Amino acid sequence: MDLLSSKRFVSITFAILLILNIALLGTLWWQNKQPSDTTDIAESRSKAQKKDSFFERKLKLSDEQSKQFSVLRQQHFQGTLPALVTLSGLKHELVKEAFDPEPDTLKVRALSRRIGTIQAYIEYRQAWHFNNLAGVCSPEQRDSLQQVLVRVAAKPIKMKRKLLLKRIRFTPLKERQDSVSATSAESEPEKQTETPSQ
Repeated sequence: MDLLSSKRFVSITFAILLILNIALLGTLWWQNKQPSDTTDIAESRSKAQKKDSFFERKLKLSDEQSKQFSVLRQQHFQGTLPALVTLSGLKHELVKEAFDPEPDTLKVRALSRRIGTIQAYIEYRQAWHFNNLAGVCSPEQRDSLQQVLVRVAAKPIKMKRKLLLKRIRFTPLKERQDSVSATSAESEPEKQTETPSQ
């Protein structure tokens, strides 16, 4: 009886292995039949063309204008990339310092100022990049380009609107600075009165 049950076990195991081998060979054959490399390259090219076609569609750019836009975008990216890398490193340092048990306020302030300076430089370069793009456009295309860029620049306003809808108080920077200076002015006399009494 053990021999019969072992024959049954061996034949069932053999059948399962045979089915798995056939499935594996079928999968390998199907993968080799599909040209995955050429489809990946074609997909990446079509994505790049879609990015270019956005401006072509919105602004109705000619082929020459599209080429000039592409060159200007490359130049802008290459010129701004070092500042973006530096900005990322400074933000990393700022977060690291913020999670220190006793953060150095002078270091945090210095990092924040450097981040602000670099961000201002990036915005300055971006404004000139927009100016260069506008120089390639006709007067009608400039109006469309300006509308597109205003929509892109207005994204923080949309975020602010979402925050307001969620009833999160959003204090503008000027008000925040005024309240911080008022708070620090109020707290300083208290510190001075506490020191003599001790």
